[in-house]
Amino acid sequence: MIQINGTIKLAGDAGQDVIDAVVAMVRASRAEDGCYDYTFARDLADPDTLILFERWRDREALAAHGASAHMKEFQKVMAANPPVARDLRMYETDEGQPLG
Repeated sequence: MIQINGTIKLAGDAGQDVIDAVVAMVRASRAEDGCYDYTFARDLADPDTLILFERWRDREALAAHGASAHMKEFQKVMAANPPVARDLRMYETDEGQPLG
């Protein structure tokens, strides 16, 4: 399984179009074959920071995601609203164990 975790720090003037693009990206990505989880969230201590969590069945599913039409649209919006910083990491993992 492939897991991607990280943060994207938006510019303080990032508009609603960025949030709309994120929501569209999440909805479309969750419907993709091989997508187990796809979540953006805001950092409660810093609302300009988005937290990203993705889990994919394998590298092929992730590659298809990267080539998708919704990824291209998302990238257009992000290019027009460049983030201040980005720290995304990819991990190859097992399925983990439930806590508790």
